[in-house]
Amino acid sequence: MAAIPEKYLDLFQKKVFAQLATLMPDGSPQVSPVWVDYDGRHILINSAKGRVKDKNMRRDPRVGLDLVDPENPYRHLSVRGRVVDITEQGADAHIDKLAKKYLGQDKYPYRSSGEIRVIYKIQPERAHTMG
Repeated sequence: MAAIPEKYLDLFQKKVFAQLATLMPDGSPQVSPVWVDYDGRHILINSAKGRVKDKNMRRDPRVGLDLVDPENPYRHLSVRGRVVDITEQGADAHIDKLAKKYLGQDKYPYRSSGEIRVIYKIQPERAHTMG
């Protein structure tokens, strides 16, 4: 397990979108901008069950993420890792926490009827930094 370098942990406190790369069934990459969180050990992504990235991470846990500092685009963190846990437990509260961080709103405003939120815990395996 690779640790996130301490001097890049601030990226998880800022309104930084991560570019999440997952693998399609044919092996081709699929990239999505996502809100991101860090619990001190795992990178946390929150999405809805049934989306393309959800299906991809359930089938193949290998992922990549890039976070670019909005204040200095030459400073970025690239992580390769794998999804080690997928849970619905606490996912609704987590998306509300992310909505507070990214939108300044107490509740996630884009929930669809019948949507099931999911947290993906990503264990970093390799981290590369620049800047």
